[in-house]
Amino acid sequence: MGIESFVALILIGAVAGWLAGKIVTGYGFGLIGNVVVGILGALIASFLLPRLGLSLGGGVVAAILHSTLGAVILLALLRVVKRA
Repeated sequence: MGIESFVALILIGAVAGWLAGKIVTGYGFGLIGNVVVGILGALIASFLLPRLGLSLGGGVVAAILHSTLGAVILLALLRVVKRA
């Protein structure tokens, strides 16, 4: 992975984590936490979406939407586990 890819990964993860924190209210993890949530969200979405037959296309906007969707799923699962 080149430095450009790494920077893009960090930026997209930060945006996706921030958006997911806004969508799923009550979760704010700061900059580092948002990056981690966004990257984990991208991993979750890359596992789930193809199995459901969903494709968001390519490009930066699609990557942000993809990561945000996975991050929202992650935060929703955290909320369910926290209640139990």
